[in-house]
Amino acid sequence: MDHSVNIGTQPVLASHAFDVAALERWLSANMGGFAGPLTVEQFKGGQSNPTYKLITPGRSYVMRSKPGPLSKLLPSAHAIEREYRVMNALALSGVPVARMHVLCEDESVIGRAFYIMECVEGRVLWAQDLPGMTPAERGAIYDELNRVLATLHCVDPKAVGLADFGKPGNYFARQIGRWSKQYQASITEPIEAMDQLMAWLPEHMPASALDESQVSIVHGDYRLDNVIFHPTEPRIVAVLDWELCTLGHPLADFSYHCMSWHIAPGTFRGIGGLDLAALGIPAERDYIRRYCERTGRGTGPDAADALLADWNFYLAYNGFRLAAITQGIAKRVLDGTASSAQARSTGAATRALAEMAWGFVE
Repeated sequence: MDHSVNIGTQPVLASHAFDVAALERWLSANMGGFAGPLTVEQFKGGQSNPTYKLITPGRSYVMRSKPGPLSKLLPSAHAIEREYRVMNALALSGVPVARMHVLCEDESVIGRAFYIMECVEGRVLWAQDLPGMTPAERGAIYDELNRVLATLHCVDPKAVGLADFGKPGNYFARQIGRWSKQYQASITEPIEAMDQLMAWLPEHMPASALDESQVSIVHGDYRLDNVIFHPTEPRIVAVLDWELCTLGHPLADFSYHCMSWHIAPGTFRGIGGLDLAALGIPAERDYIRRYCERTGRGTGPDAADALLADWNFYLAYNGFRLAAITQGIAKRVLDGTASSAQARSTGAATRALAEMAWGFVE
């Protein structure tokens, strides 16, 4: 049984509806090769920036937009112009991304900014234990995830025109400050573990986190279900969901990706506690070692051991960051603007994530 899905679409939700005729007129005038008539469906899932499938007789496209005008936007959230810019910049980098067609920042067209990209065909794999695959197939999928993230972290931001894509220096201090503010702006009930983390994290940054020479393009939400795999090969054809992308510390990005090894299946998508050897999925230490080799952080177990010495800080930081994100979603549910039915349960998971993160500290 194949648990991959070509992400399903649904009719456009009322809260995310827009003037399709106005969009069609604009695309006819501004996007080469576009020819209507146009019909629009909305992709399921996705918490913040609604994503639509644009269907014409000749071909399909994907549109990402900011939420509708009724949404209360958190500062700096939903920066789709940044998503467009980073994917456009990475087009020639070796990092697989969808091809960008056009960005419209004029909100008078459909009431919000949007961009159009190619519709990439392939598999989105949701279940991280990859049911229905052989151990060798699972190993190949995970190795490809590792390879593509390492490739991203080896891209020179200057060389692809992204030297100014993030603030230089103090990455962890700034991120802890940013997510603390975002969390405080969206508290729905007090969570003691979050207060403890906000106090502990800034005081306990390891040397590896303070190393200012470590700057790369970071994705911000790199995980199995944010990539599209080739329909039959263990090869990533597009990395999706760049809305949290910036210039930052590669270890923040990589350790976030490794949270799966610590999260039990169920609440969030994780592989914690599963028999990885039997499944053919690499152990976390081996996965870290492979990443170190690919990014030139050193070879052999020593490089992984050096990183593992600081690993609890990185895991605590990521649990805290995830909890701040899910708290933002919980607040959007209360405000009536969340773009997904899953939002309610995601918000409820904030406390569990915060307590898990504090567990890494202890």
